Amino acid sequence: MKSTPFVAVPASRHHARKGTRELGLTVLVAVMCAGLGASMAAPIKVVVLAGQSNMEGHAHVRTIAPIALDPDAASLLQLMCNPDGTPRAAERVWISAVVTTGERAGKLTLGYGANTEKIGPEYTLGLRLERALEGPILLIKTAWGGKSLHTDFRPPSAGPFEFTEEQLAQLRRAGKDVDAIRAEKQKATGVYYRRMIEHVRKVLTNPGEICPEWSASSEFELAGFIWFQGWNDMVDSFVYPNRDKPGGYDLYSRLLAQLIRDVRRDLGAPQLPVVIGVMGVGGPIEPGSSNRYAAIHQEFRRAMAAPAQLPEFRDNVLAVFTEHCWDTRLAELRRRNEELEAKVRQLSKDATLTPDQRKAAIEQLKSQTFTPLELKLLDGASNAEFHYLGSAKILGRIGVAFAEALLKLMSNNPPTKV
Repeated sequence: MKSTPFVAVPASRHHARKGTRELGLTVLVAVMCAGLGASMAAPIKVVVLAGQSNMEGHAHVRTIAPIALDPDAASLLQLMCNPDGTPRAAERVWISAVVTTGERAGKLTLGYGANTEKIGPEYTLGLRLERALEGPILLIKTAWGGKSLHTDFRPPSAGPFEFTEEQLAQLRRAGKDVDAIRAEKQKATGVYYRRMIEHVRKVLTNPGEICPEWSASSEFELAGFIWFQGWNDMVDSFVYPNRDKPGGYDLYSRLLAQLIRDVRRDLGAPQLPVVIGVMGVGGPIEPGSSNRYAAIHQEFRRAMAAPAQLPEFRDNVLAVFTEHCWDTRLAELRRRNEELEAKVRQLSKDATLTPDQRKAAIEQLKSQTFTPLELKLLDGASNAEFHYLGSAKILGRIGVAFAEALLKLMSNNPPTKV
């Protein structure tokens, strides 16, 4: 299978014992697509997605249309839209999504992002998998904005969050109630890890709640786990005080490796293929970048990708560098638009201008700042940079990259059928 340029291939291979069945990789659930006989029912491949706000997805659906203006995105547009330009709905992919705004389930289409008007990487991920795989597919997504790995998603094997002496001294100097903070941290530790596992188990126990058309008699195969999180850890200078230096995020790497092991254990899938979506907002970091956060971003990306290099994870964990999905042109247009808005605000305060003069001045500024095509391309952004500009093109590319990585892993780790 052809690999994607977004994927970093890790470093060791799992060798299964001859004749040994990898117990747990297939989760048995009584389920079948409506209209198929028991003998014809294909195993249902389950993919679990987890993370924070970028896994939720903040690309407004209106940002899909501007993709048509980019000739280089023709294949992405073809995946996302029907020939008449309407957004594509999956035929064999179902989804159960729990996000900050609530829980939704049904056939995969638009609206399974952070709210019903947004999409995340699940959309193109599901469409790409449907194109490549036979049989039904079930996506189970759990994602909540503003959650960390060091506390909120902290895996059970990592134990409780432990403050360093330096951190405790820092809290005392700030006049904080250390005992209260410790109690609060203990209470928050691992809450979202547990919620993630509980939701996956709930869905696999009662699939009919997602798709009433399904009836009993087929198998579920756990096909993959996709992790797309990181912002809250990356910006946390309290937990990661040396974050701009080599090794500053080593704790994140250790916790992510533990999370992979714990997810596999708790879902009964010891060789479950895992895709790590490495944070890439802002795009590739050029050598000598003037961005004051460049070192922080670079060190965090290295830490996120590091578990894929562990010998135990070779051929069953891949890191996808989402920086390569970034839209540099759109980011530049967004920057110019912010400058334009600042000038417009200044004009609005100019009491010497009549309303007509102010309107004319704003239109002139606009025409000097953007071409008509650029104004249309600008509609491809709907959110902040840390949410990948709320761009369907960027998140669409990320979803495809996740799917390509998972398909590569599945070729090395075929699920065991029971």
